[in-house]
Amino acid sequence: MTKRKKVKVKKKKSSKTKNTEPMDLASFEGLLSDMFGDSDEETPLRKAQDIMYDAWEISDPKRRIALARRALEISPDCADAYALFAEETASSLTEALNLYRQGVEAGERALGKDAFEEDVDHFWSILETRPYMRARAGLAECCWASGRHEEAIQHYKDMLRLNPNDNQGIRDLLMPRLIEMGRDEEAEVLFKEYQDDGMASWIYSRALLDFRKIGDSEISRNSLKAAVKKNNHIPAYLLGRKKMPQSLPDYYSPGAETEAVFYVKENLKAWEATPRAFEWLLDQTK
Repeated sequence: MTKRKKVKVKKKKSSKTKNTEPMDLASFEGLLSDMFGDSDEETPLRKAQDIMYDAWEISDPKRRIALARRALEISPDCADAYALFAEETASSLTEALNLYRQGVEAGERALGKDAFEEDVDHFWSILETRPYMRARAGLAECCWASGRHEEAIQHYKDMLRLNPNDNQGIRDLLMPRLIEMGRDEEAEVLFKEYQDDGMASWIYSRALLDFRKIGDSEISRNSLKAAVKKNNHIPAYLLGRKKMPQSLPDYYSPGAETEAVFYVKENLKAWEATPRAFEWLLDQTK
């Protein structure tokens, strides 16, 4: 088996750097692969992954799909190829879910069982794990969308176990889903794990959890004030004063309306699942 090379990344378990600016992931990871990969051993999987880096840089969907198909012909263990198929060829949620699941299985074969125990805590810093993690994130989202909520939750939690630095922002997906399901104790544990996160989404989660726990109080009001200070656009979108755009922006900037749009997309149902939360928000933000 090819020895995996780690990219040295400063680990910060309690917080993470969020991708708030557009990034050419293909070029970036391709460059890292050239720098840190095992260039002496050109395995079929390595060749297939290089093709996927090329595919990501192409805007034409047909060419991207053709390259993904070629990558799988070279190596059936290329998880990113399945992820691309799920995103660009699936005609139904079920089909997308199955493709992502195949991607996860491909990633598991490529990494081997030992990686899921030996590489915990620095999982993302190993380039070869990232296609697997992308496929698993897609699988978790499809599971949630198709009503397989418990399976989705388990995927999210295990991804955070593997990569507590949370480079993918998994906690921002898990938190509102735990609240929506009424699993507040688990949500509190998750919040404490990343309590140093200073992004607006996390601070609004604190405010909502405080309101769910103790209702309108000095504590919950102060939490909400801190959240509004971080991003004052979010209440307008939550309350329907501003309409959500038909499509998400490509990226967001902290404190901007783009951040509010991303927050509301993932968190609206958590607020809807909290009795009197909208009335409280309206009263506190008049």
